[in-house]
Amino acid sequence: MDAFTAGLLHRIHTTQSDLSRARATGDDFLAEVEQAELDDLHRLAAEHGVRVNAA
Repeated sequence: MDAFTAGLLHRIHTTQSDLSRARATGDDFLAEVEQAELDDLHRLAAEHGVRVNAA
């Protein structure tokens, strides 16, 4: 796995965790921000052929 792929997958994992935490604490604004970031990361992964396992 190259550095780009590893970094992207790490960012996706981190953002998913941050999104879950924002939702759990009821921070709707932060949840929206994290969801937008996650959507962008998934788009970037798809554009570069990086497979992201659904968790």
